[in-house]
Amino acid sequence: MACWLTTIRGLYVIRLFRSQSSVEAGNLFLRLNNTILRQSSTMARTYESALRHLDSIQSNRAITSLFSPPPPTTTPSSSGKPIAQDLNAQAIPEMLAWAQRAGITQNDLARLKCIHVAGTKGKGSVCAYLTSILTQPNVASVAGRVGTYTSPHLVSVRERIQLDGRPIDRELFARYFFEVWDALTASARAEAKRSGKEVSEEELEGPATKPFYFRFLTIVAFHAFLREGVKGAVVECGIGGEYDSTNILPPEAVTAAVISQLGIDHVGMLGDTLPKIAWNKAGVMKPGRKCFTRKLEAGDGDGEETMRVLRQRAEEKGASLVEIEDKEVEEWGGVRGTEVGSLEGEFQKYNQALALRAASEHLRVLSGKPDTQPEAERLATLGERFSDGLRSARLRGRCETREDGDFTWFIDGAHTAESLEEVAKWFAVKRKALPADEKVVLLFNQQERDVAKLLGGLLEGIKRVPGVPQQTEIFDYAIFTRNDLQRRTADEPERDLSVQQAAADAMRNLCPQTKTNVVDNVAEAVEKVKSTLHNDGAKVAVLATGSLHLVGALLRTLEPDAEL
Repeated sequence: MACWLTTIRGLYVIRLFRSQSSVEAGNLFLRLNNTILRQSSTMARTYESALRHLDSIQSNRAITSLFSPPPPTTTPSSSGKPIAQDLNAQAIPEMLAWAQRAGITQNDLARLKCIHVAGTKGKGSVCAYLTSILTQPNVASVAGRVGTYTSPHLVSVRERIQLDGRPIDRELFARYFFEVWDALTASARAEAKRSGKEVSEEELEGPATKPFYFRFLTIVAFHAFLREGVKGAVVECGIGGEYDSTNILPPEAVTAAVISQLGIDHVGMLGDTLPKIAWNKAGVMKPGRKCFTRKLEAGDGDGEETMRVLRQRAEEKGASLVEIEDKEVEEWGGVRGTEVGSLEGEFQKYNQALALRAASEHLRVLSGKPDTQPEAERLATLGERFSDGLRSARLRGRCETREDGDFTWFIDGAHTAESLEEVAKWFAVKRKALPADEKVVLLFNQQERDVAKLLGGLLEGIKRVPGVPQQTEIFDYAIFTRNDLQRRTADEPERDLSVQQAAADAMRNLCPQTKTNVVDNVAEAVEKVKSTLHNDGAKVAVLATGSLHLVGALLRTLEPDAEL
């Protein structure tokens, strides 16, 4: 077989199973998985079949784990794990090759006109505002059909790919999924024939000849946009920018870029300081195009150095960096949604400002008009022009309030120190308004970071808001769970609860009067919450936060009949 298929198997399979016994287990998994896929391929190409195929592809976590630092006693060469820079350097060439095998060329992508959004936090909200603005009737003649590609999803994978602000329907998802799957299979088959090496049809049709999860869905999204006649798209980076799978968009395909608020996250891939992370996020900048970002002041930690990096990167790439100052945003004040489901949070005005400027620039480029005068780009002017779009924006799992009988759920997928600080401010306002006899529950998980530190920051952030009760505990109960949806089966091994136990220990130290529980699945956690009402006979308010994966599992539990 040609070297590229060998490389694929090395990267997407063997690295996942490093010990000899694990390799054997991995090979068994692949054989069983391919059998299932082979059986499903003889049946109708349904949405359910597409989901089974998608589940067979290696997860993003298995890939991002390759960037984790090796143990101190292990050198990169002896561990067999490539250093992060080597993997980063391979990312875009590999993704371009995958797209080409799927039949998508740079000329094809140039037909799309995209706003490319990067950032650590707020990028999902920016994309929601952009999508809502661009799908309003008053701009339809210029905006045309609008596509949106975001990640991760909460309930259904179809949330990631939207057409005119709605998740792609099941039939279209299945159609475009299998068109990409079959194109990659055919490309692998042709390469095998050219190389003169025999490869089984099972291997050709299976996941070994497909990219990992996020790359595959990125290709499906671009393919769907091209097939559906999308004129402009809002494209959110998965991780970073410079080496992100979405960054195969050629300069001709980008009308504007956005870098939302930066923070420390994915340090193995992006770096461990804000300036390093800024360098990576700035990869979305394109020559001759504007990139909009929130200006960091000199007193904001690494703010001055971070801005220097962004300015330097803009110069290197021939882009124009537009720095939106907090003073202008605060003088404008933002636009508040009044309907149920509107995006909440005082911080959203900064995301709105980025969306307003990027949407205006996008529409200007599409219409072919000359660059506008500064007065026309003032936030107050744009806020009035696009107010309906700002008010009607929706994004589940971000500062979401859900009323359910005697239960009120305050839900946010914040998972970094900075984003949890904003959740603390948002929830503190809600906490102050609760009746004195209402029971308050924290439902929390954070699987990959310093859980005690993040939990402590959340609690301190809530206490800092004036008016929050200081004499009593913030929470009556705290439940720490894994993100697993259901209880483990009888033949499943015990789940690791060390992170949850650490969180419970931290909670007992920080809030001795708060009753704590540790569970290994979200369904049981919800049962614990509901038993609170049964035991105490009071209404219950729940803050669920710490992980988007937790939020997704929670919404699936609360909405069991929701369409996947």
